[in-house]
Amino acid sequence: MNIGIIGAGEMGSCLASKFIKLGHIVSIANCRGPSSLKQLTEDIGAEAATVEEATKNKKVIIVSIPQKNIQDLPKKIFKDLPENVVVIDTGNYYPNLRDGAIPALDQNGIDSLWVQEQPGIPVVKVFNSILATSLKDRGRPKGEEDRIAIAVSGDVSNAKEIVFTLVDELGFDPFDVGTIAQSWKQQPGSPVYCRDMNLSVLKKRISAMGTISPGMRDTVITKRKADEALMKKDYPAYLKSLQTQIS
Repeated sequence: MNIGIIGAGEMGSCLASKFIKLGHIVSIANCRGPSSLKQLTEDIGAEAATVEEATKNKKVIIVSIPQKNIQDLPKKIFKDLPENVVVIDTGNYYPNLRDGAIPALDQNGIDSLWVQEQPGIPVVKVFNSILATSLKDRGRPKGEEDRIAIAVSGDVSNAKEIVFTLVDELGFDPFDVGTIAQSWKQQPGSPVYCRDMNLSVLKKRISAMGTISPGMRDTVITKRKADEALMKKDYPAYLKSLQTQIS
């Protein structure tokens, strides 16, 4: 499968490396241009590309950049994409830690719903709720009891099916959270965010948040702000706090 990745940070680079090892063809781009990616691409076997090149003739396009930079992506690169191209959003909104306030996003409170509105195309939200270190090291064969589950949200069933296959190939159990409007359940501040739980526990936590719950969504947003403060003050303590589990 031809995969384009926009963003060469920790998550984008990790996904590129993992997909290449699985036999996929990967082009990766960042805002600094292909020359800045020479060492990375030589190390993992990817192709360095411009942002425009990373979206051409691809089956899957992964956008893995800070939320604040979504608005800077050239809209023309998504305008004429074939309908069967899957666009993945791995991002998370951190207004106080990294992104600054984005009023429109603050108003609707759903990160990937806002992302979807920017280029005007459907996106699938996935890989936002797992740490890159876990993605790199904790994949397991299907059926193992301690296999980590990964939340997936999106409005297009066929696109999600392709994502489910990719998640499974990486060694994780995909779980369909629902539409992109329900993707707040896997945002920072939610009880499934980066907690490395198995499918049974993930299902219970998603179910406990309900189908439509503005009050619960607001609770998640409030929790995100508290998490941001802890991340800024003491990141190791924040990571430790993620290990809390339920049965």
